[in-house]
Amino acid sequence: MNWTDERVEKLKKLWSEGLSASQIAAQLGGVSRNAVIGKVHRLSLPGRAKAGGTTTAARPKRTTSAPRAPNYAARVTTRTVTRTAGATVLKEEIEVDLVADQDLEHAPNVVVPMSRRLGLTELSERTCKWPIGDPLKEEFHFCGNDSPESSPYCSYHTRLAYQPSGERRRMR
Repeated sequence: MNWTDERVEKLKKLWSEGLSASQIAAQLGGVSRNAVIGKVHRLSLPGRAKAGGTTTAARPKRTTSAPRAPNYAARVTTRTVTRTAGATVLKEEIEVDLVADQDLEHAPNVVVPMSRRLGLTELSERTCKWPIGDPLKEEFHFCGNDSPESSPYCSYHTRLAYQPSGERRRMR
């Protein structure tokens, strides 16, 4: 199906009237909803008008934020977030609670094995595939210690990866 000038004009007209992409596809015939959405995007058409006849420009802008319930703690910081609504992008400031860093207690008598620091291409079926470090950094590597046939990890990392449900509950 080719987009002729006549079909494009009809698409623009129906889009400005507020019809959905599915409705436009049905009226044009021979195109899918996704084809209509793609063409609207390529034509950079503004967000479609609401079916009730009101436009987004006619809607009054909100100047104050909604009142908060009195039992909420004071917010620490605000952050601008961009999100889409239809074919338009909205920027709105949201308030975010920051969580304080928690001190981790290290368990006594834990022996961490030395890793062999293998790269991805050096791994085999019998080596531990536990990733160590940030994959975007040069120091990233895999443990590489011997692993049993039934596990992708060495005995130490198997205990970390497959914790019994009782231990997980205690850690919460």
